[in-house]
Amino acid sequence: MQQYKILWADDEIDLLKPHILFLNNKGYDVTPVNSGADALDEIDHKYFDIVFLDENMPGMTGLETLNYIKSTHPNLPVVMITKNEEEQIMEDAIGSKIADYLIKPLNPNQILLSVKRILDNRRLVSEKTNLSYQQDFRNISMAYNDYMNHEEWVDVYKKLVYWELEIDNTDDKSMAMVLESQKEEANKHFTRFIVDNYESWLNDPKSEKPVLSHQLMKAKVFPELTGGIPVFFIIIDNLRYDQWKVIQPIVQESFNLVDEDNYYSILPTTTAYARNSIFSGLTPLEMSQKHPDIWVGEDEDDRKNNYEDEFVRRQLKRNRLDIKSTYNKIIHTNQGKQLVDNFNNLLGQDLNVIVYNFVDMLSHARTDLQMIRELAPDESAYRSITKSWFVHSSLHDLLKKIADNKAKVIITTDHGTIRVKRPFKIVGDKNTNTNLRYKQGKNLNYDQNKVFTVRNPERIFLPRTNVSTSYVFSVEDYFFAYPNNYNHYVNYYKDTFQHGGVSLEEMILPIVTLSPKGF
Repeated sequence: MQQYKILWADDEIDLLKPHILFLNNKGYDVTPVNSGADALDEIDHKYFDIVFLDENMPGMTGLETLNYIKSTHPNLPVVMITKNEEEQIMEDAIGSKIADYLIKPLNPNQILLSVKRILDNRRLVSEKTNLSYQQDFRNISMAYNDYMNHEEWVDVYKKLVYWELEIDNTDDKSMAMVLESQKEEANKHFTRFIVDNYESWLNDPKSEKPVLSHQLMKAKVFPELTGGIPVFFIIIDNLRYDQWKVIQPIVQESFNLVDEDNYYSILPTTTAYARNSIFSGLTPLEMSQKHPDIWVGEDEDDRKNNYEDEFVRRQLKRNRLDIKSTYNKIIHTNQGKQLVDNFNNLLGQDLNVIVYNFVDMLSHARTDLQMIRELAPDESAYRSITKSWFVHSSLHDLLKKIADNKAKVIITTDHGTIRVKRPFKIVGDKNTNTNLRYKQGKNLNYDQNKVFTVRNPERIFLPRTNVSTSYVFSVEDYFFAYPNNYNHYVNYYKDTFQHGGVSLEEMILPIVTLSPKGF
């Protein structure tokens, strides 16, 4: 075990010899001093892992010593020790970012616990996390080897994400590769589950099915439009469940979590299909049939998400919701700031639908820009960038304003992404779409294994551009690559985040209802 070095400053240090001997016997190297000035002299010339500091010393007080330590060694943990339980003393010490606060008379085990909590915390957490995951590994594997329904798959995915985030927070990443392999295995079984059940979800009224994209607003948003309180329905494009979990603690500084649920994205898991489906309350086939004036098909050059506001308006009208609503799409920073500046105009509306495109742009930038690839080389770093964006975003500012004005918030996304690793050869004509996770066309040539092929698109409520159109969905962590210039294509897209196909990450999505604290 590493021998940690402790500096202990107390004007009655001789009376503390039993405690110092106790720590020495536990393997800690303790340097005792009699004053704050002596403590500062030691700190300026030697390395210490932690400082014990008496609050009530003659000359330079403990708080004065603490302030100096934090100004010169801001990352050095300090434990304040005092006989005084006055609230002001505690607040001053806590405000100066102490690591712990102990009250005299001291107990040896109390001191040891404080040291372990500060110095050994990450090691102990790592050991406990890895052991706990090993114990849960078999339970997870046994679960997806049995037949599971859509709710049980959500539970498995949540467990995998939970352990992913827990291992993220440890120094020992020895189980990370095991977890990654288990996620890959889970996605194999999940693919079979989707292939076996997806069509019945859309066609059989009696099938056990999850809420899908086109049912989301009716199931989760419309019931909240009561009581005259404004509802903010916020879609963060491309936000996976794990990304939601890393920003959730920041959101909950201002909000209570009323409900955290999950729904399944329709196929293809892309903005053009899934988000339009949310806003229209219809499947892509129904959109193409009922709203041909605003539905943009694969064979058209127009942007496929230019009519989201109109889809929302028509869905509200179809459901006989005579309410005031707004729609805003935030792509650039200035648009987000402008929305925050004009926030009061939103309070007079019953429903405010807002789309934030940053996470989607991040995934595309990671594909196209080497610098972003280096900043986010793996899943953990990708989550970290998402969290950093959120903390400094106009969305965070908007949420704080919503909380201050006691309005309701529903946060969700339209689809997730998966980091693709394995290429899958496919050949298509010039009219085949360019997405790496699904292909739609009439002359597709590929190996039938390891894809989800739909030769009759109407069965999963997708439109055809011609009579021989079929859809092919990539599964697990595969991505489609053309034989022409194959090696360059594979090297360029491998380890990028893509969407459109079948995976836990793309299909199982968070839908969260929040109310302001104190409301």
